[in-house]
Amino acid sequence: MENNNTGTGSCSFREGTLSACAPLAVPFVPTQQSAQPAYEPGQALVRGTLFPGLDLPFMNMVNKGNYTGTPLGELMALDFVIKELQLYLDTHKQDREAFETLKTTIALYEEGRERYVRLYGPLTITDMAVADTYTWICDPWPWDYRDETED
Repeated sequence: MENNNTGTGSCSFREGTLSACAPLAVPFVPTQQSAQPAYEPGQALVRGTLFPGLDLPFMNMVNKGNYTGTPLGELMALDFVIKELQLYLDTHKQDREAFETLKTTIALYEEGRERYVRLYGPLTITDMAVADTYTWICDPWPWDYRDETED
């Protein structure tokens, strides 16, 4: 591509500065409108967002996963909601209802996490701080648990 402004040749990634032949862009990212979370945690995890107004499936494809009904799935959903609310509150600091929902969800997550670790073992290596023995790599793994009535 000829550089019409300087006549010095082609533009390349090696130039390190915005070259004369580079296109100029003006990005715009609209701020999320204040919205009440409507999806339940499990549904939010599958949809990829807590907020229906942001639910814009790529090429109209929707995830079909179902994480509900398992202790690990419930923790994953609560953790997802916590992250979504954190991102929302980064731009909506004055939304008291969202902040209260965040605090409630964090409390539910912590309660569920403690119960999970007590019943199934550590989720992260830091859970070993309260363990009696080193059980970090012990079978079965959380995804190996299954209902005995399935057989």
